Amino acid sequence: METRPIFILLGLLATSGVLADAYTWTDEDGVVHYSDRPEPGAKHIVLPEANTVRSRPVTREQGAASDATEDAAEEDAGPFRYESLEVAAPAPEETLWNIEGVLNVSLALSPGLQPGHQVRVYFDGTPRTVTGTSFQIEEVYRGVHNVQAEVLDETGKLMIRSLPNRFYVQQNTIRGR
Repeated sequence: METRPIFILLGLLATSGVLADAYTWTDEDGVVHYSDRPEPGAKHIVLPEANTVRSRPVTREQGAASDATEDAAEEDAGPFRYESLEVAAPAPEETLWNIEGVLNVSLALSPGLQPGHQVRVYFDGTPRTVTGTSFQIEEVYRGVHNVQAEVLDETGKLMIRSLPNRFYVQQNTIRGR
């Protein structure tokens, strides 16, 4: 089946507000034609009324964004919320070997950390503010440890908190003979 006539008809339907009349006919080779001009033997097509959408014009001052427009867009969207936060590394119940006192931590935060928001991490119950969702904690030695993270907004309000994550650090020892 040839698709060109279908595309032509769709084009005519899309511009029906501009074109008041449309015609169709089939030539001697069996090809269907569409036009805005009547041809001998053409049939008049009644097109449905065009779908129209009215949008509000966006006005911006020359060279600067309108703060009122941005504020209105934020209000329409409602308050920002994080969907999820979890400690991706170390994994829950993971045993880490020979880390030489340096723990690499990665957080999975969705959506990403917003400007002005900060991450607070509790390592073995002690809070510390970190920069970003990947960081290192030093002086982590053998034993059982816990890490938990939370995101705070600009005012210090809690936005989301991860579940506590327990992990283990082991260190090989070399015994003399």
